[in-house]
Amino acid sequence: MDIPAHIWVLTPLDVVALIWLFGNWLGIGWLTEHPPASRPSVTTLTVHYRHEWMRQFITRQPRIFDSAILQTLREGPTFFASACLIAIGGGMALVGNPERLRQVAGELELGQSPTVLWQIKVIVAMFFVANALLKFIWSHRLFGYCAIMMASVPNDPADPLALPRAEQAAEINVTAARSFNIGLRSIYFALAALGWLVGPWGLIVTSTFVTALTWRREFASHSRAVMLRDLPRRKAR
Repeated sequence: MDIPAHIWVLTPLDVVALIWLFGNWLGIGWLTEHPPASRPSVTTLTVHYRHEWMRQFITRQPRIFDSAILQTLREGPTFFASACLIAIGGGMALVGNPERLRQVAGELELGQSPTVLWQIKVIVAMFFVANALLKFIWSHRLFGYCAIMMASVPNDPADPLALPRAEQAAEINVTAARSFNIGLRSIYFALAALGWLVGPWGLIVTSTFVTALTWRREFASHSRAVMLRDLPRRKAR
């Protein structure tokens, strides 16, 4: 069986750069969700505060404040899902028009690589955008489930169902936030994938930069330091 010629448009360095891209994406995602116990990430720290929010929600009267917060949280996935749909439409239109894609590459002076290679590069970026879209849609839906769970929490704090249902709402809230965070990371790496347009070394550099940026925000940011203040004492209560 003859092997299609376009298979060979990827050089060994291109393959290494792609492995580096996906390895960094999966690696920083796993590290963010499963950090060392001695150095929690921002993502894991917010889990504590989301549970604390639902515990405070039980006794807060009225609960309009909580519904406003949840509505704000739902606006994020809605905005990014809409942006992803637009990006996917534009990317697929570009992939489906090889002549236009070749013209864009020429205008940007990105070399004379085969058109199929440019299509592959755009498709890789669109993969991350599509993954982000699915995560944002699911996050929006989960925040809706959370709203329903919160509405089922009895108004009487002494009701035996109050705390269990609040904890259920917190778990749904945490899951929704996790999907949203995964979507954001996919957007970051979609931007990193665009570095491939200038070559495999460009992809390696942008992937490394995005990974370092994500690590700093999760493990060495000022916001993380703020979240850690007073946390041990509050957990001990």
